[in-house]
Amino acid sequence: MLAVSSCLLGCDCKYNGGDNEDKQVLKLTEIKPVIPICPEELGQLPTPRPPAEIKNGDGHDVLDGRAQVVDKQGRDVTNEFIEGAYQSLQQVRMNGITAVVLKSRSPSCGKGRIYTGDFSGDLKDGDGVTTALFKRNGIKVYNEDEIGKLL
Repeated sequence: MLAVSSCLLGCDCKYNGGDNEDKQVLKLTEIKPVIPICPEELGQLPTPRPPAEIKNGDGHDVLDGRAQVVDKQGRDVTNEFIEGAYQSLQQVRMNGITAVVLKSRSPSCGKGRIYTGDFSGDLKDGDGVTTALFKRNGIKVYNEDEIGKLL
């Protein structure tokens, strides 16, 4: 069993109320059981919501108190992102899941590359908050570009 970012499965939970449905991810659901997770909604953020990015670091820095998640309106949503990450981890643990497929570049789910924190559309090296927490807890993280490793 895998946990998968809800938006990749076609759920309208993306910050703008849309989805990031991915045909390869949907194909994966035909051969493996999956549970959907959306860390941002699990952190009690509404949909739609202003886009958010990590300032001054990445998800590991957020978990260690060295960086913040701030939305485009300047509101600090760090606590909501951390809460959503821990709620996601609880879902994964309760279901005995050891691997997840998460949305790339997201401040929650990004793996390896995330937005820079200045809402320019540029990317920097780093992980999102949920990805960082999963990695710290031995959960293998893939993004939608790595589905081939799971098929």
